[in-house]
Amino acid sequence: MTGRARARSRGRARGQETGPPGVPPTEEAGREALPEAGDLVGRGRQRTAPGAIAKEGLLQISAGFAQVKIGERGGRRRDFHDAGINTRQAMEHVKDSKSGVSGSPIELRANYFRILSRPQWVLYQYHVDFNPPMESRRLRSALLFQHDETLGTARTFDGAILFLPRRLHNTETVLLSETRHGEKVQITVTLTNELPPTSPVCLQFYNIIFRRVLRMLNMQQIGRHYYSPRFTTTILQYESSIMLSMDVSHKVLRSETVLSVMSRLRKECAPQHFPEACTKELVGLIVLTKYNNKTYRIDDIAWDHTPSNTFKRGDTEISFKNYYKTQYGLDITDVNQVLLISNVRRRVPAGVPPPGPALLVPELCYFTGLTDRMRSDFNIMKDLSSHTRLTPEQREGRLNRFINNIHKNTEAQTELNTWGLNFDNKLVPIQARVLPAERILQGSKMFEYNPWTADWSKEMRGSPLIKSRPLENWLLFCTRRNCDVVVILPSNRKDKYDCVKKYLCVDCPTPSQCVVARTLSRPQALMTIATKIALQMNCKMGGELWSVEIPLKHLMVVGIDCYHDSAAGKRSIGALVASLNMGMSRWFSKCVMQDRGQEIMDGLKVALQEALKTWLKYNNCLPARIIMYRDGVGDGMLHSVVNYEVPQILDCIKALGQDYMPKLSVVVVKKRISSRFFARIDGKLSNPPPGTVIDTEVTRPEWYDFFIISQAVRLGSVSPTHYNVVFDSNGLRPDHMQRLTYKLCHMYYNWQGIIRVPAPCQYAHKLAFLVGQSIHRTPSMHLDDFLYYL
Repeated sequence: MTGRARARSRGRARGQETGPPGVPPTEEAGREALPEAGDLVGRGRQRTAPGAIAKEGLLQISAGFAQVKIGERGGRRRDFHDAGINTRQAMEHVKDSKSGVSGSPIELRANYFRILSRPQWVLYQYHVDFNPPMESRRLRSALLFQHDETLGTARTFDGAILFLPRRLHNTETVLLSETRHGEKVQITVTLTNELPPTSPVCLQFYNIIFRRVLRMLNMQQIGRHYYSPRFTTTILQYESSIMLSMDVSHKVLRSETVLSVMSRLRKECAPQHFPEACTKELVGLIVLTKYNNKTYRIDDIAWDHTPSNTFKRGDTEISFKNYYKTQYGLDITDVNQVLLISNVRRRVPAGVPPPGPALLVPELCYFTGLTDRMRSDFNIMKDLSSHTRLTPEQREGRLNRFINNIHKNTEAQTELNTWGLNFDNKLVPIQARVLPAERILQGSKMFEYNPWTADWSKEMRGSPLIKSRPLENWLLFCTRRNCDVVVILPSNRKDKYDCVKKYLCVDCPTPSQCVVARTLSRPQALMTIATKIALQMNCKMGGELWSVEIPLKHLMVVGIDCYHDSAAGKRSIGALVASLNMGMSRWFSKCVMQDRGQEIMDGLKVALQEALKTWLKYNNCLPARIIMYRDGVGDGMLHSVVNYEVPQILDCIKALGQDYMPKLSVVVVKKRISSRFFARIDGKLSNPPPGTVIDTEVTRPEWYDFFIISQAVRLGSVSPTHYNVVFDSNGLRPDHMQRLTYKLCHMYYNWQGIIRVPAPCQYAHKLAFLVGQSIHRTPSMHLDDFLYYL
């Protein structure tokens, strides 16, 4: 992590304008798309005193704030790009219905509230021109809003575009205003669009209105998100209506400042080693600035800058110390502390130079997240989980409390009623289905398992595996004090592990198994641990453990994931893992290194062709069907997958020969979602059983998508996985696609149970993570047929 951020900081252009957060080089940069009337200029930094959560005295770990996300993950404007992609219309077999029918029905409730609006509700969009032109956005807003009697009080204006809930009498309306200096200004308001409630722009507008409601509920903004004691939201168009998705999310804040850590390091290190130790400790971490509740990544340290240095603000020079005193009323006590650099990325208008990095004062920066020491502390993690791992009953209670607060808040209701909007007061009911439990095939034995249990390790005990590899030529490395156990590493030091893996994956390609001595220090669990290590070693040498029934013949499933190299300036690493046999128990794995900004599929085309050729070697034919699960797709990336990656995959397949035309499906897998589902079982609100499929009501009408809950969890609420079929020439019925996806969640050999995603996705993730974290080079091709990265 520190290496990645350090590499990023080296790429910072020299001579860029720098300044503290709150002094943007370009006033227009990074503006909210549809800001409310009277909103602040520039980057929206707060001009008031710090809120309650920004004051001194934060707890060491605080889980008392929960995230409210606007849009699909944090309200970024790019998230709405996904909303305009209609992939379902090209699939004839799901145009009429994308819902399956197999399985037993189950009644669920989802963390969604319907948004209510007036019948035929329309949002009117106007373009606003000023003559003479006015450069200041605040001045434009002030001049326009002199005409409340014409425009009304319900409006949203971003300096050029005006949104109103009603239509003005004329298509073009001319208004006259006057500045404080007596200058006459003519304002022309022209109707440009009438937006229905389902319009992507209208959806974004709903979120802007909801921002105002959140502020009325006294929620605090941290970074892009709003925090209150409990909740997170998303407003989007779903199957039958526009709904508010709401969930509970937490952000961990610490009372430790960056300055206190730097002071500790100064005492512990020799003076000549302090800069190196400080850089290694801090670069790459995320901090919260106490004066505006925004988060920043530390990219570098400005060793030649202190709070006494000055920067240009407008036409005058001001020191950092005086700036924070006059702007926020904050006193900087240590004038000798060096400043931190954060390479703030902002969208700016065309022709405007990008903003320079922000300079942060360590004394005013709090750490976020947990340290490794905290994560290894059982008591801290136990206390934290009591706040964050909510049962379905607790989660529903907090969601209902939040929506009730909206209904009871007079100011919030007035704002919503002005626009003719409101929210339903109950969770959305859903009809779902539970798929039948899968039968596990292991050697000559077939057994069923209880899906509510954590795994099937007891059922498989004592039975032969599908294929066991002989352990004939092997070496055991250990330290002298650990010579009585099978172990390589005396501790979990990353550098030692990386060294071993790099040598045995690149220089001397050999399957290897690393074990930490502490793992084997519990005699009562030694047999279980040794069994799991033996299974893992067997897989790495090409062995096969178990399988499930796969009715489709000549099918190859592929998993793709990506990772950003921690030591190569965010260089992308693409991993492709493909099945090689009918039982999905043998796998081909390939990892490619990508330049920063390069599309993942550019490098993986060759990997896919190699996977197809390896399939041909094992089966004497090419697969008739290919189903590709694409993981690692973030918000706003769906357009790239549909319009770039899918054509690249088709071209790659065609390159094998004109006569080869397999049927292809591409499925985007998404784990970072806020959707949650609850079932009433035995009179109590509980998690739905594993195998639950949701393909109605809360799915998107323009997509062929569904949710699957594949796991059983002991604590908290289970997280579903969202699947979006963006291309499909296989023509499989929704039932078959859903059943196959659930079956593949049973095929991950590093866990004797069901995992959250299909096995090829998890294998691809493990491979990309190993290369990005430890190897930093392309593994040897001699290991392509082995699961050496488990």
